[in-house]
Amino acid sequence: MSEESNKQVVRDYVAAFNRGDLDALRALFAPDAEIQGVLGAGTMDRAASIWRQLIEGLAINLTIEEMIAEDDHVAVRYTERGTFRGEFLGHPPTGKSYELIAMEWFTLRDGLITRRWGARDAASQARQIGLPLG
Repeated sequence: MSEESNKQVVRDYVAAFNRGDLDALRALFAPDAEIQGVLGAGTMDRAASIWRQLIEGLAINLTIEEMIAEDDHVAVRYTERGTFRGEFLGHPPTGKSYELIAMEWFTLRDGLITRRWGARDAASQARQIGLPLG
């Protein structure tokens, strides 16, 4: 796949995430994909559970600020915004909004995401939405 094709897969990932479409997200990942994030690593089943909480609990929305691609790798810097409107990680909603910078690194093969690493400032998010730290 070309670098531009790989970037389009990542754009499709962001669009599906922002719509809260977990089925569309699943379709973008290889069956054996590894997904690494702030809460650890796992398969799509583990990630989907966490993503559901982010989508339903925090109304998460990603805005692509920068994207670069080289060979089978794509890196993205986002502005992530959301509002704590539903239960998240066992905590009741506070109604508070947040904004932070997040980054993800993707490895793709044959038009599918095989690995995804994500990093975000979870402490800043917790402070902004009123969650206890630590």
